[in-house]
Amino acid sequence: MNSKELLELAVKACDSKRAENIIALDMKEVSLIADYFLICHGNNERQVQAIAREVKDQAEELGLEVKKIEGFDHARWVLVDLDFVVCHIFHKDERSYYNLERLWGDADSVLDENLKLKG
Repeated sequence: MNSKELLELAVKACDSKRAENIIALDMKEVSLIADYFLICHGNNERQVQAIAREVKDQAEELGLEVKKIEGFDHARWVLVDLDFVVCHIFHKDERSYYNLERLWGDADSVLDENLKLKG
């Protein structure tokens, strides 16, 4: 599975748990950390955990390794590392504070308004 397909899987998993304001950034020219960052938020701790769990479960169902999950217990900012795609799942109160979209403003957004990959 290539990194775009992995991103699509993560986007669908987040959307299936009603994650809000899903954004994907192309990090290939900006950072060595991952090919894509997926950023979204849930409205409460339980939803944040459900989104993170769904991303993990969908990846593992296809035999993919989840490198790391951080922040799951507190569910304020959960990071799910899928190697080429890093998912940042925020509690809605934390998202604007950290504002990763602005921090990584040099990265292009790769999702359209229908959550489909551009191009």
